[in-house]
Amino acid sequence: MARKGLLAREQKRQKLVEQYAALRKELKAKGDWDGLQKLPRNSSRIRLRNRCIITGRPRAYSRKFGVSRLVFREMALKGEIPGIQKASW
Repeated sequence: MARKGLLAREQKRQKLVEQYAALRKELKAKGDWDGLQKLPRNSSRIRLRNRCIITGRPRAYSRKFGVSRLVFREMALKGEIPGIQKASW
């Protein structure tokens, strides 16, 4: 489980990205690089980190399901993900 502070920081970054998205797009279209520099650093979409929605794990993240490989495996074994089952041959 990730520390609560890291999860809170990611949520804060997500809010900033959503808040400044339109303004950033407008400034980029104009080519106003000085205006972009004055915006908060965390308002850039590139600074977001994909994290597992259950554990907060930053690595081995699956975009399609939004969880890490460990949580994905547990959920698949329990049958909580429709259409996914453990391979056996």
